[in-house]
Amino acid sequence: MDRWGCGGPAGMFRLYKLEFSGLPPILDEYTDTVMSYINFCENSVIPSHTMQVVVPGDVYVAELMVESYSTVDAQTILSILNTTTSLHVNSAQGADSTVTLLQYVLVADCLIDGNVSSCNCSTGYTWSNDVCYNYSCCTETTCTANVSHITLLCVHKVNVQISGSVKLSSGTWDTNKNAQLQNALQGLNGLQYLNITNSGTGADFQAAVSVRMRTKKLQDIVNTLQTNLPATVWVNTSGMVTIVSPNTTVCYESSQVLTCIFEEATDSAGWNMTYNGQNFELNNGTVVQLNNCITPEYDSCTALTLKKVTSDWAGMYECGFITESVRHTARTHLSVAVLPDVITIVTSPLTADCSQQQTGSVNINISTTIPQSTENYEVWWSYNGTGKNPLYNTSYNDSLVYKFTANISCQKTSDAQYINVTFKNMEGQKVTAQVDIPVIYEDSTICSEDVTDGDLWPKTPAGATVIINKCPGDRFGYKSRTCIGPAWQPVFNYCFNQQLKTLLKEADDFLKGRGASQKTAMNIFQGLTNIPNSEHSDNFADVSASINVLTLIQSASNDFDLHEEVLPNFINAASNIVNNTWNTVNDSILHNMSSAYLQSVEGLVKNINVNMSKGVKSPNLELKFCSTTECSVSVFDIHVDIKKTNGAFKTVAVKNLMDKLKNDYSNMRPTGLLLSATLEDNNDSSVEIRLEFPNDQLNNTKALCVFWNTTAGMWSDVGCNVTTSDKNHTLCECNHLTSFSVLMSKGEVPASSIVLDIITNVGLGVSVCCLLIFLIIESLVWSAVVKTNLSHFRHTAMVNIAVFLLLADVSFLASTSPDILSETWCLVLTVCKHLFYLAMFCWMLCLSVVLVHQLMFVFSPLRKKVFIVFSSFVGYVCPVLIVGSSYVYTYYTNRPYYDKKTCWLVFERLMEGSIHAFLLPVGTVILTNLFFMMVVILTLVKSSIPDNNKADDKGTAKSILKVVVFLTPVFGVTWIFGLIQLMLKPDHPLYDAVEFCFTVLNSFQGVFIFLMGCFAEQKVREGMVKIIMAKSQGTSYTKKNLTSATYTKDK
Repeated sequence: MDRWGCGGPAGMFRLYKLEFSGLPPILDEYTDTVMSYINFCENSVIPSHTMQVVVPGDVYVAELMVESYSTVDAQTILSILNTTTSLHVNSAQGADSTVTLLQYVLVADCLIDGNVSSCNCSTGYTWSNDVCYNYSCCTETTCTANVSHITLLCVHKVNVQISGSVKLSSGTWDTNKNAQLQNALQGLNGLQYLNITNSGTGADFQAAVSVRMRTKKLQDIVNTLQTNLPATVWVNTSGMVTIVSPNTTVCYESSQVLTCIFEEATDSAGWNMTYNGQNFELNNGTVVQLNNCITPEYDSCTALTLKKVTSDWAGMYECGFITESVRHTARTHLSVAVLPDVITIVTSPLTADCSQQQTGSVNINISTTIPQSTENYEVWWSYNGTGKNPLYNTSYNDSLVYKFTANISCQKTSDAQYINVTFKNMEGQKVTAQVDIPVIYEDSTICSEDVTDGDLWPKTPAGATVIINKCPGDRFGYKSRTCIGPAWQPVFNYCFNQQLKTLLKEADDFLKGRGASQKTAMNIFQGLTNIPNSEHSDNFADVSASINVLTLIQSASNDFDLHEEVLPNFINAASNIVNNTWNTVNDSILHNMSSAYLQSVEGLVKNINVNMSKGVKSPNLELKFCSTTECSVSVFDIHVDIKKTNGAFKTVAVKNLMDKLKNDYSNMRPTGLLLSATLEDNNDSSVEIRLEFPNDQLNNTKALCVFWNTTAGMWSDVGCNVTTSDKNHTLCECNHLTSFSVLMSKGEVPASSIVLDIITNVGLGVSVCCLLIFLIIESLVWSAVVKTNLSHFRHTAMVNIAVFLLLADVSFLASTSPDILSETWCLVLTVCKHLFYLAMFCWMLCLSVVLVHQLMFVFSPLRKKVFIVFSSFVGYVCPVLIVGSSYVYTYYTNRPYYDKKTCWLVFERLMEGSIHAFLLPVGTVILTNLFFMMVVILTLVKSSIPDNNKADDKGTAKSILKVVVFLTPVFGVTWIFGLIQLMLKPDHPLYDAVEFCFTVLNSFQGVFIFLMGCFAEQKVREGMVKIIMAKSQGTSYTKKNLTSATYTKDK
């Protein structure tokens, strides 16, 4: 539309534009554009003039255009405004408001003569972006284009700095590319200067403009350059963003808020801080809190809240808003009335010796050190909380040192003696450090002066702890030692690697929110990986500091999102920590450290976001992920199965940690692996997980599935059950997720194993005694009871069975404590048990063969020579061959013959392991003897059938019962319970009962043989009676009658 198309002037006239601001009496909470009309009647033919007012919050900014044919002096216009104190404003929504004029300034002057126009901006103003980019008036010269109708015509000058870099995709930087960059940037409105620096494969540039521009304009220039060069271009500006911050020094440990606002919408916002020459990215943490504060007035707003600021947080802060390749920034400095965060007090000597005096005082030299600071502290010291003795510092390297001498009273008192050093800053805030002074009185119980590892520990009163704030070499920390009187406790050495001091500082900053980034986390984990493993006394300090670093990063991960690129460094760092033996600390500290380590690893695995990674493996940790509904993964040979509806399943297995965690199951020992399982973004109401652990202890042990209770700091089996367990694997099922493992124990878990051990030892002891008595009785009655071949065969077998069982039981009792035996003795006892038990079973087989042969072939008795050859080969040669061949086989195949932990044969898996050289022959003998026993029983039953008499039936039943009772221990049938136990699973209802029966019956097997061999056999009973009677009537008479009676009966 033509500005003068409705009866406007045809000649020359002058136009002034003025900017003024006003304040309404009632503050509005909205921004609006209002139109107001002001009439100027002096020499003016134009009925009205237009004024546009923009209201930002509580201040209205308006532009007034004055048009006239005659030359109107600007001061005349200003004087008219000077008499106007208020204006009536109507908003677009119909609201009325009266504003008070505060300021008015002439911003532009245009002279229009027909179609010729010339406009100039007043001093301190320059052409607006509309004028520059639409009419090409971009410099501080007269604009000859007809721009008088534009609002805003001129704008306040501002200082906008533009910096950027150009990285060519290929080729090198030349004059042609330099010209392209220069031409692109010279089109900016209000350009003050432009500097371009060639960097070989690109260029860096610096420019300044006096007008704020739209981000799109800069981005269009960037896009053009990236296409034409081609190259990657980044641009950074300052002066476009408004930052609001405290303009005075703030108090120590106060909370402060810094806010950045920008009118345009942007893609992202962030904060940086410069401290001690280093630039740190700021993210959410314990100190830093970032918030979005977007309002209708400002499309981009970010607020930085700092909680409890200290000296570490004084410095330069920069906020930034990013849109594509353009970043707008603003900076401000935060001053903090600081107090020293670290105060180190050293005393010399370490104790006050008043043992030679009851009055007076002892001088103690005290040195107080703080980091270098520009704060002008007021410093003083006091003794026992009284007095105010001023102190003055001397500068030493990067520290301020305050030295003084304190007089410690020798007047005996039960109160502790101490020195306070107080620092006061310019805001009146104070911080006090205290050091206790141990005092030795005349009658004090003391620890004598001692020197350990070059450190002098002075004479110290009981109950006091002496601290040496000095570490050898480049290590950092302290050493302490407590006197329990009159003995010293061991030195507590907390001097750790200097590199760990740096890592602790970085991790602490990370937790607070300073420098928290993916790169920083990776560098910290890499630093932990590079810490060398140490076996020295300072090993504990290094391990403890490393775990502290891990704990700090884990805590930080609750607020800061870690991504999967940190996983390799994290897993390697955690693996390096458990490479150490941790053997230089007491159990309490060891348990605390291992628990903290486990919780840190669990927390980091849970918090690290995973996208494409499938897992990471290191020497001591293996981590895997699964996002499908049915997960089946293996880590360090632990197989894990879980079903879920959604979410990501994370599992990590850890080596070398189980022996460091607290174990309240005293009769159980840990296995070598621990597994931690977590579900992320899962909403299942319940979960079932199956874990199959490999058993690293391949002996006769029983498993218990447990999880680590982080609250109680101990293992618990609640919610976990052993499904199956053999010598190779243990299968656990649990109804929750946490850290799992398996504990192994001999026998029952936990208390019943003690009962079985007692039964075993008592039973074997009683059996040994009974077997000795049995052999003595056999030697006494041998000539009286052994008159026929059959009796000779039977008693020979019984004596051999008793002898070998006696030797086997003695060998078993000798090996009940394998941990105190040498390997040689353990091997000898294993061979003895193997040989003697096999020989016992072989003679049981001989006895059963003789009895069955006699029963089946009544008229064809076994000849004595045949028996001797057969029994000698089976009873003596076969056991030796079996034991010898099994030992030679294991020796030449490099397989273990025995287990040092049990002093018994080894079970590896089915049909593998030296234990099969015992199980197979014993099983064969037991089954054979069981068959022979059934033959005897069937023969008795068959012989009673033709009589069909009830009395005979009762006699037959008694005979069968007698056969069973007599032959079961003699034939070794009780050992069948051991075979049944091997076939049952540990969770079978009958497993415990079978195990109990096996233990009782076979521990007391010697007792049963004694009873069956002596009291159940009539000839032996009669022989014993004759011997007892002979003792009272005379030896010759007894022998005569005993021989005669026995001979007659045999006949």
